[in-house]
Amino acid sequence: MNRELEYMFVQSARVWIPDAEEVWKSVELTKDYKNDDASLQLMLEDGTTIDHKLDPKTKNLPYLRNPDILVGENDLTALSYLHEPAVLHNLKVRFIDSKLIYTYCGIVLVAINPYETLPIYGTDIINAYSGQNMGDMDPHIFAVAEEAYKQMARDERNQSIIVSGESGAGKTVSAKYAMRYFATVSGSASEANVEEKVLASNPIMEAIGNAKTTRNDNSSRFGKYIEIGFDNRYRIIGANMRTYLLEKSRVVFQADEERNYHIFYQLCASANQPEFKNLRLSTANDFLYTRQGRSPVIEGVDDAKELCTTRHAFTLLGINESYQIGLFQVLAAILHLGNVEIKDRDSDSSLIAPNNRHLTAFCELVGVTYQDMSQWLCHRKLKTATETYIKPLPRLQATNARDALSKHIYAKLFNWIVEHVNKALVTNVKQHSFIGVLDIYGFETFEINSFEQFCINYANEKLQQQFNMHVFKLEQEEYMKEQIPWTLIDFYDNQPCINLIEAKMGILDLLDEECKMPKGSDDSWAQKLYNTHLKTCSLFEKPRMSNRAFIIQHFADKVEYQCEGFLEKNKDTVNEEQIHVLKASKKFDLLVELFQDEEKATTPTGQVPGTGGRTRLSIKPDKGRDTSSKEHKKTVGCQFRNSLQMLMETLNATTPHYVRCIKPNDFKLAFSFDPKRAVQQLRACGVLETIRISAAGFPSRWTYQEFFSRYRVLMKQKDVLPDKKLTCRNVLEKLVQDQDKYQFGKTKIFFRAGQVAYLEKLRADKLRAACIRIQKTIRCWLARKKYLRQRSAAITIQRFTRGYQARCLVKFMRRTQAATVIQKYQRMCVERKRYRQKQAAALAMQTILRAYMARQKYQALLREHKAVIIQKHVRGWLARCWYKRCLEAIVYLQCCIRRMRAKRELKKLKIEARSVEHFKKLNKGMENKIMQLQRKIDEQNKDNRVISEKLVSLESSYASESERMRGELGRLRGVEEDAKNKANQVSSLLEELEKLRKELSVTQQEKKTIEDWAQKYRDEMEKMVSELKDQNGLLKKEKDDLNRMIQEQSQQMTEKMTRAIAQETQQLETDLNEERSRYQNLLTEHLRLEEKYDDLKEELAHSTNVSKPGHRRTDSTHSSNESEYTYNSEYAELEDGSRVGEDVTRGMDTSLTLKLQKRVTELEQEKQSLRNELENREEQFQRARARDDAQFRKARGAELEYESLKRQELESENKKLRHDLAEMRQSLLGGAAAGAGAPGSPAYKVLLDQLNASCEELEVRKEEVLILRSQLVSQKEAMHHKDEKETMTEPSVFAKDVNKLKDADELKQAYVGVKDTNRLLEQQLQAQRRTYDSEVESLRGELQNVKEENNRQQQLLAQNLQLPPEARIEASLQHEITRLTNENLELMADDPTASREARVIILRRMVDLMEQLEKQDRTIRKLKKQLKVYSKRIGEMGAGQAEGQTSPGQMVEEPIHPVNIPRREKDFQGMLEYKKEDEMKLVKNLILELKPRGVAVNLIPGLPAYILFMCLRHADYVNDDQKVRTLLTSTINSIKKILKKRGDDFETVSFWLANTCRFLHCLKQYSGDEAFMKHNTSRQNEHCLSNFDLAEYRQVISDLAIQIYQQLVKCMENILQPMIVSGMLEHETIQGVSGVKPTGLRKRTSSIADEGTYTLDSILRQLSAFHSTMCQHGTDPELIKQVVKQLFYIIGAVTLNNLLLRKDMCSWSKGMQIRYNVSQLEEWLRDKGLMNCGAKETLEPLIQAAQLLQVKKKTEEDAEAICSMCHALTTAQIVKVLNLYTPVNEFEERVSVAFIRTIQTRLRDRSESPQLLMDTKMIYPVTFPFSPSSLALETIQIPTSLNLSFLTRV
Repeated sequence: MNRELEYMFVQSARVWIPDAEEVWKSVELTKDYKNDDASLQLMLEDGTTIDHKLDPKTKNLPYLRNPDILVGENDLTALSYLHEPAVLHNLKVRFIDSKLIYTYCGIVLVAINPYETLPIYGTDIINAYSGQNMGDMDPHIFAVAEEAYKQMARDERNQSIIVSGESGAGKTVSAKYAMRYFATVSGSASEANVEEKVLASNPIMEAIGNAKTTRNDNSSRFGKYIEIGFDNRYRIIGANMRTYLLEKSRVVFQADEERNYHIFYQLCASANQPEFKNLRLSTANDFLYTRQGRSPVIEGVDDAKELCTTRHAFTLLGINESYQIGLFQVLAAILHLGNVEIKDRDSDSSLIAPNNRHLTAFCELVGVTYQDMSQWLCHRKLKTATETYIKPLPRLQATNARDALSKHIYAKLFNWIVEHVNKALVTNVKQHSFIGVLDIYGFETFEINSFEQFCINYANEKLQQQFNMHVFKLEQEEYMKEQIPWTLIDFYDNQPCINLIEAKMGILDLLDEECKMPKGSDDSWAQKLYNTHLKTCSLFEKPRMSNRAFIIQHFADKVEYQCEGFLEKNKDTVNEEQIHVLKASKKFDLLVELFQDEEKATTPTGQVPGTGGRTRLSIKPDKGRDTSSKEHKKTVGCQFRNSLQMLMETLNATTPHYVRCIKPNDFKLAFSFDPKRAVQQLRACGVLETIRISAAGFPSRWTYQEFFSRYRVLMKQKDVLPDKKLTCRNVLEKLVQDQDKYQFGKTKIFFRAGQVAYLEKLRADKLRAACIRIQKTIRCWLARKKYLRQRSAAITIQRFTRGYQARCLVKFMRRTQAATVIQKYQRMCVERKRYRQKQAAALAMQTILRAYMARQKYQALLREHKAVIIQKHVRGWLARCWYKRCLEAIVYLQCCIRRMRAKRELKKLKIEARSVEHFKKLNKGMENKIMQLQRKIDEQNKDNRVISEKLVSLESSYASESERMRGELGRLRGVEEDAKNKANQVSSLLEELEKLRKELSVTQQEKKTIEDWAQKYRDEMEKMVSELKDQNGLLKKEKDDLNRMIQEQSQQMTEKMTRAIAQETQQLETDLNEERSRYQNLLTEHLRLEEKYDDLKEELAHSTNVSKPGHRRTDSTHSSNESEYTYNSEYAELEDGSRVGEDVTRGMDTSLTLKLQKRVTELEQEKQSLRNELENREEQFQRARARDDAQFRKARGAELEYESLKRQELESENKKLRHDLAEMRQSLLGGAAAGAGAPGSPAYKVLLDQLNASCEELEVRKEEVLILRSQLVSQKEAMHHKDEKETMTEPSVFAKDVNKLKDADELKQAYVGVKDTNRLLEQQLQAQRRTYDSEVESLRGELQNVKEENNRQQQLLAQNLQLPPEARIEASLQHEITRLTNENLELMADDPTASREARVIILRRMVDLMEQLEKQDRTIRKLKKQLKVYSKRIGEMGAGQAEGQTSPGQMVEEPIHPVNIPRREKDFQGMLEYKKEDEMKLVKNLILELKPRGVAVNLIPGLPAYILFMCLRHADYVNDDQKVRTLLTSTINSIKKILKKRGDDFETVSFWLANTCRFLHCLKQYSGDEAFMKHNTSRQNEHCLSNFDLAEYRQVISDLAIQIYQQLVKCMENILQPMIVSGMLEHETIQGVSGVKPTGLRKRTSSIADEGTYTLDSILRQLSAFHSTMCQHGTDPELIKQVVKQLFYIIGAVTLNNLLLRKDMCSWSKGMQIRYNVSQLEEWLRDKGLMNCGAKETLEPLIQAAQLLQVKKKTEEDAEAICSMCHALTTAQIVKVLNLYTPVNEFEERVSVAFIRTIQTRLRDRSESPQLLMDTKMIYPVTFPFSPSSLALETIQIPTSLNLSFLTRV
């Protein structure tokens, strides 16, 4: 132990020391502690150093502080060091930093009042805690309520929730939330909504029993115990309330800053209401009883509104309006009575002034006379043995008597209300169990403590004793269960204090004895207490300065009680004459009812078991007593003791659950923590006692697996053994030497207090040493890297320095060498100059001589050179002449040869051009090219048309402008025409001028004038023309600008329209989804009302049929489905139900029935309007889908024609084979041999062989036809995806475009292109031919296998010919089934993905083969009969020929028509006929008794839907509307019935969802509507309904499909719900990442995978099972996507909600686990091809929450990154995750409060819902896209396993 202390009390260790202000203060050791040290060197958090002295006697060291990773734990018992400072600090950190008000302390829930409304009590929180283990979620009042509810159901034992605490600590609110939880999760067992009534009792009891005090604005001034009753199915059936010790003195007196009961202020605030005029009320300040506290208003509370709530609660509980007015009259009368002023008449008497206004109002309100009331308010009747006389009262006594009467009236009124509330909550159903909620006052101590505080503290002593015993019992039971040695734990027993109060001659006995004394007083009673207990009991003390008080040492503290008023309050007396006056009231029946039990005993011992308390209801006196005798009247103390005893008996008979409410401060400040007040209450409420009991034993408990996982780092590899238990034992023995510090249990290891901290320190030191080693290695590596870098730098510097020095040396050497060279060259230059002078003189002479000789030689050479040039040119001219002649001859020869070759080539090309084959190839090549060109032209034309259509609207806007421009242009053209006319006129004038010149020579002057005028006019015309040209240019420019503007505007309008259309489409889709969601929610509500109506009607019928009293209720899942009706059956059932329950409904709640009927009517109307709007919205999508359908049908037309031609070819071959058979028969009859046709003869054998071969070939052809049909069905879907390039185009297109190629170059290019195209086409043709050959070979192989199989079948047929026809058919069918099964198994083994399609084809073939075998058997029997006839005739012919009676020609002419008539197959119309009386049998066999796991697995997907539709088609075909209606109604009701009966079976719900959707698609596909007929074949279009429009029934079936979908989602959610939290959060998918922290008494679910726990693989397997089952049932792929999206939303929402409610899950390592799990879910989506279904997006909030756990959370940049990253999370969720973030190891850091505030500041502008949790009940609106079936109805065969032999194919 000393070694451990020395190890723990070392430098930097943190401890707690006492402090006057903060109670406990955290300090840090600055020096290691040694055993002989007398003090500790400590340092405060502010850096101050202090010297802490140790007690020299005890040497008690200060409390050690827990490690940081344990601070803020959910359970206080999880702390390693269990002591007061650790508890206080943990509560403070959770309350202030994390804003968490709930904390576990073992079995106790500690609730701190936040004085602020928190969003943690919504329905979503209730749903999150429902069904969860108490330790798995964060502490909450809902967790305690769920634990009580679960233990009640599991252990079959009643439960109690004890809520205690000071006034203002939040007891009432906690009890209210607990009751709300029970009402929400359990529901009601009857139609009266008992859970609503239980909750409605709260506002009533708060109004009459709560008041404002200095500590609490809504303080309960009475104690109450509410028993909530449950039936055997644990649904609320009723409740019962007991009340304790109402504070009556508050009615007449209130201290400063306090108020009277709320009801008085509510009445005064509503005094102006018409119904309250006769109460003569005014404001609260006008009445004595409501103004004494001088605080009539509570901030934030509207008293008038609260009265409306109270009155509504009264109405809900069955207290009608007249009784409510009566109650308010009594309350108003109390207020008026308090204002009655009593004056002194003399010193011994008093009087009331005549006509006192308030007394008059009081008398009028209660219906008594003014004279009697004023008389007995001031007088009192005294009785003696001989006479009775009236004594006047002094003013003070009269005032006290008036106040006593007010208190008495209010107490009676309070009792009456409680009694009637209990009557409203009572039920006739037998109570199976109950949960009690005790809301009782906590320990109280004030400056002046009186009788009320004495009773309250007495009750708390009893409750504390019960609490201590229960905690001790649980602690010892745990040790015994784990089989560990233990000793009795010493705990504080307050039985001596209880004996002091309630034992014989105790305080209460002495008080009752003093009350019986004629002259008993408070002083004499105090003296008796001193004489009796002062020397005998150490818990009883006398104050030093008082003789009228006493002190009791309670378990929480010492309390001094003032004796004044004890006797009066214990007697609780009132003037009997005043009561008689009130009871004599003739006008006010309610007042008489209040006092009718005035003389009856009110002792709880005379009450019926199950009630209790002084104010309990149904008070029944003991019949054996004289209740009118005063001797039997019990005092208040006696009554309280008896009721408290009964309460303790009730609590001891139940399993208790404790809630301790703590008041954090006295000023009602939000999230303000006062350590002094908190620790005072912790000591008083027993929390620290729980800690002490736990610390005395083994508070820390670990499972062996958890211990191994946590402390694996302390083990060496050799210590790890296969047996984890033995490993843990060996390691602990090495680590902890003291064996008493731990114990090994069966499943857990138990540690003493402080041992976990010691182990945590060892673990932290080990990890720290490992970290240091890692840091050492890394730092070494970094230092070496730095050294190498510095060394390299130094070497580089040295290299450059030495280089610089070397360069300097080289420079010097170079300069020296340069100087030497300069000197050398200077000397050389001098010598060279002298030498050159001499040389120049010699050379000058030599030059002159040599020049002369050279000139002579040059002249000779020049003459010779010129002669050579002349010869060269002559010879060149001769050579060129010869070359030209040769070249011309060669060119001529080449031209001749090339011309000859060209003629040959031309001839060959002409022959080839005239060839048909060449033309075809050319045509074929050009065809493809022209097809492409034509397609491009078509596309461009289509685009042009679209653009032109879009421009129409724009062109219309510019039409007026164009018209104006045209008008202007026309005017200008008119001017131009005038100009032209004038020009013509000028020419005519010129001609006339010429004539005048010839005729009149004298007119020259006029001519000149005319010419001048003409010239001038010409100039003007030219000028005008130029102006017109300029204007034309301006017009052209303006036109171009307009065209450009039009194009720009058209482009802008197009873009704008595109954006507008996109936005409108998105808005329409959003609105459509919202409408769908609303509509489907209304359907759900409608279904719930239908089920409720069904249950009501069932209970009605049950109560009618059952004669004896009692209550039996069948399971709702097995109830009948009579209320699920449609159309006509609805009204018929309503009428039947009304006739059956006419007499029984008298006792029902008529208002509830009317509300339900009105609600159903409103829902029907809203449903119809939403249905119409939904249809309008869906029509828009169907129109858009219609265009795609038309293109799809065109694309597959050619392939369908080819398949039809192939089928016709096979049918023609079939007919040909039949014809050959007939010819063979004809030729056989013409044989001449006499015995040729006899049985056994060669001719007979040949005939039989050929007959068998023909039959075999016929069957082969039939099978080929069936195979082609199935291929045709599969190719219909494939044709939609083929490229349009593969389609053939008409030759006319090519011929039309060839004429356009006029140019020779284009023809040449086209020819070359055709040749290349032909080459490519030849390659493609060869490839297709090879593919075709391989397919032909495979088909031949299959044909050969089929022939061999048919041979085997013929052999089997020959063997079975001896059997009867029935046995023969069965044997053949059995063989075929065996063969097909083997093929199916082989196919599944080879290709599992194609097995499903193959199974459908095989089933079809099986059905066809069954029919064909029957036909073949009948054909063979007929042919055998015919063969016998023919053989007989052949024998007769042979005999006739032998006798010479007939000739062969006559024999041939004999008619043989019966033999040659072929048998035609029946052409089915795809309908099923049934008799009307077989309808119930059809529904029973096809719906009610069909099991998906049995027969339905081997059926064609959707076969029941097809059968029902084929029956419906026949009813439509025969035009029987009644049959159609009944069939549809029976189908819908039967589906509802089977789903109600087996609604929890996933396969059943999935199977009927798929079939209901298929039936709905069939109704659409064959409805005759063009929008649904686009995908049909011509044969399917012939099968359309012809007589009835079933659009309304389609809507009903669509609604049914929606209900089935929602039921499917609910069923899948129920299956997945237990797996989600365990698989997604708790299980460690990546082992070793998450660390296990120490846990407290509330063990959480371990993350270690045990047997039976769910993992992520469990979730993935379940999802795969869901997916495969839905695919097997033929569910539409789009519907599967919606289901998967919904499931992923549920997984994400549930996981995120649990993450937000579990502090232990918010860590970095858990974020990694979540992200890995999400990636596995995404991988599953990818494997199933569902990535585009929207499921991944639903996990985005969970992904972002996991990222939030892992990102850095320190700086402003981190906050910005978090705000931008977490866009799918709300602000409340982000802040909650940051508050809950908990480091698993001490190396991680917590999130600071400042950082959280920064996040809140940045996110405050977000507009989002304040809801914390995601709505797990939200269901996305479902749609059922139209999915037509390619299956032909006439090919469907009905298996015999369905027992539908009464159906006939038509």
